[in-house]
Amino acid sequence: MSGRYYEEFTVGETIEHARRRTVSEADNQQFCDMTMNQQPLHLDAEFAADTQFGERLVNGLYTMSLAVGVSIPETTDGTIVANLSYDAVEHPNPVFHGDTIRAQSTVTDKRETSDGERGVVTMHVEAFRVEDGEEDTLVCEFDRTVLSLKRPDGD
Repeated sequence: MSGRYYEEFTVGETIEHARRRTVSEADNQQFCDMTMNQQPLHLDAEFAADTQFGERLVNGLYTMSLAVGVSIPETTDGTIVANLSYDAVEHPNPVFHGDTIRAQSTVTDKRETSDGERGVVTMHVEAFRVEDGEEDTLVCEFDRTVLSLKRPDGD
């Protein structure tokens, strides 16, 4: 288990996530198939060629899910009770097949539950398209609120 207990989160800290992923055409296709999202902008190269983007876009919900997934080891792996909410989701820039995505999470709030046995932690998660030799491009951001375990007594 590599996640953090409630006490180990500090409001204001930014956690750079080590994992990255290059998004493949197959990733996008499979996600669209599993979620029954048949939007031609994600799946039809000829359709997408005639849009302002000129090519297919990776499904934005996949991008968001990927950002959550790569954040798990340094945040909630084995220490989460539940995800409570995802709020203020934005996709300021597109993701294309072959783009590499990285993420970071900034702790924006934390509080104990009313019974004092667990804690609620809110993180602002940002996903970036990795750009060679340039500043990375923000492609998705959102607030993730989790119900976190407190450190067991004696640990």
